[in-house]
Amino acid sequence: MHVPIEGHSLTVDQVVAVAYGQNAELTASAVKAMEKARLYVEALITRKQPVYGITTGFGRFSDVVIEAEDVGQLQLNLIRSHACGVGEPLSKPETRALMLLRANALAKGHSGARPKLVQLLIDCLNKDVLPVIPTKGSLGASGDLVPLAHMALFLIGEGQAWDHEKVIPARRALERAGLVPIVLAAKEGLALINGTQYMSARGVLCLAQAKKLALEADAIASLTCQALRGIPAAYSPLVQMVRPHPGQQACALRLEKFLAGSKLVSQPGELRTQDAYALRCIPQVHGASNDAFAWITEVLEREINSATDNPLVFADEDQVISGGNFHGQPLALAFDLLAIAMAELANISERRLERLVNPQLSDLPPFLTNKGGLNSGLMIAQYVAAALVSENKILCHPASVDSIPSSGNQEDHVSMGANSANKACQVATNLQDVLAIELLAACQALDFRGPELLSPYGHKMYQLVRKYVSFMDEDRVFHEDIKLLSQLLAEGKLNIILLGE
Repeated sequence: MHVPIEGHSLTVDQVVAVAYGQNAELTASAVKAMEKARLYVEALITRKQPVYGITTGFGRFSDVVIEAEDVGQLQLNLIRSHACGVGEPLSKPETRALMLLRANALAKGHSGARPKLVQLLIDCLNKDVLPVIPTKGSLGASGDLVPLAHMALFLIGEGQAWDHEKVIPARRALERAGLVPIVLAAKEGLALINGTQYMSARGVLCLAQAKKLALEADAIASLTCQALRGIPAAYSPLVQMVRPHPGQQACALRLEKFLAGSKLVSQPGELRTQDAYALRCIPQVHGASNDAFAWITEVLEREINSATDNPLVFADEDQVISGGNFHGQPLALAFDLLAIAMAELANISERRLERLVNPQLSDLPPFLTNKGGLNSGLMIAQYVAAALVSENKILCHPASVDSIPSSGNQEDHVSMGANSANKACQVATNLQDVLAIELLAACQALDFRGPELLSPYGHKMYQLVRKYVSFMDEDRVFHEDIKLLSQLLAEGKLNIILLGE
């Protein structure tokens, strides 16, 4: 089934589906809306009415009038001059998400682009013909001008494209797929690059990863709780009822479910009166992150169905209005929070890991090895987790409070939303690795406790891990173990067990 593109009802889940291979389809209603806006743009050119980006230059050159015969060259020059990004390229799923989101924004019918331009974007998606788009260079203010210019460059047959893992000229990639590069008409170059689709694309996929990792964090925490003979009374519905944050309540319910039937957990006063915060406060910490993810989802679902270029065309009202919908501030704030919420999941995970390996904090063998001294066990694995959570703290410095004026001070406040999205993606990668290390340590500890005493859910998770990573009798290269478990988390295999009912 194709995802319908009409500019109004796209969901985060649909974006993720297309990013990973599902096809899209332009709707008849979108074609009609775009045709109406296009006719209006052409009428403006005929009238020789000064309109930003259509019959004038851009940015600081907005007062320079362009002659009718030069409007096509204006758009071409715009794309070429703006395609100056640097850095590693976007992943292919992120590139697909970006193309889909730009198509959806144009399909609203307020950009003045022809339907054939949007159809080319969708055809490229459906044939998996993708541009190479650098990850650095956007200020997130006049939209993601630089990365979107690389996408636009590809559509006109210039720039670079992917051929499996190789890079080839864009024109050759289009020709191989039976597609013809587009010749840009008035307004279309600006319509392609003036928007927030780079940061939105990265943010949507990062958010999807964060939500998956949050569920896995709950599950891994439940294994650690059993390895440390934790006290699940703290997760009682009575406790959550009197502080009814939705994320906290949902996390506590999951922990109770994952721990049900365990012979390893303890009661208050049996071994200790209460647990340390890294165990006792899992619902409060994990839950707050989940509530943040819910809010970010709302922001994104508004954004991905918005018209974010400039100027905007309102054909029915006979108006073209220069506004600021390209400004990425709503997303910059959201992605700064996304990074913080993920970093907190990593912070508390590392503290649970410390309790597993530190002999002063549990009765488990020091660093989870029987031959301490000759072997270091998981001592240095905890170092790695500590390094990652420390890096996250640096990455959580907000990008959204920064601004560097550009375009001759015409664009005198920028969002840095692309930087917010970029650093959130790195925090997500670090979180995944920290959780993998906690999972490695929890299962090692459970071998000392007796995995047969685990809860039913816990035993399934333990068995899954042991298919990939064996018990550590003596020191080995743990890099490979961590890598395998991190990939297991990335692929959602743990979640298949948890959600497979």
